[in-house]
Amino acid sequence: MTTQDLTNLRIELSVRAKNGVDFITSAAIIWLLISMIWTFSFSAYNKSVFSLIVSGVMLPLAFGFSKVYKTQWKIETNPLQPLGIILNLAQLFYFPFLVLCLLKFPNYFILAYAVITGAHFFPYAWFYKERIYGIIAGLISIGSLVIGLVVSSEYIYLIPVYTAVCLVILGSILFYSYKRRRSLQP
Repeated sequence: MTTQDLTNLRIELSVRAKNGVDFITSAAIIWLLISMIWTFSFSAYNKSVFSLIVSGVMLPLAFGFSKVYKTQWKIETNPLQPLGIILNLAQLFYFPFLVLCLLKFPNYFILAYAVITGAHFFPYAWFYKERIYGIIAGLISIGSLVIGLVVSSEYIYLIPVYTAVCLVILGSILFYSYKRRRSLQP
């Protein structure tokens, strides 16, 4: 396989999966819901648990948006397609740290969750040949840390708000990029 063959396979994934905008849209909605949860007067532990519960609708929501956007989840002729699933599942290996935060440091749970969410986007910069994934990965991770260090616990809901805003920006740029790439396809 040549470098050009690999590039063509990556661009095919980018176009047919529409850069993963179905998942990004779902994630933005979920993070907006999580930000609402963190404005409630529950304990940090309960807010953390509710955040995980709300996150459980990610796949069904992404599936629904895949119908709206007409994205393809399986591209059987592309040998790189299974890598997308592996990259997404990789974030599950960060969850023991999230469980530690939930049980021992619930005030830091949302910060840890945002950092995990942001960081998991980094390999998609290569996968979809979209630099914006890497940029947003850094912005979400570092920005969430800065917010967590600067604001008091009553304003910690700003972390999920910030994450949601970053995801909306990411989704918008990815959709624009998809349209540009699609128009360049033969």
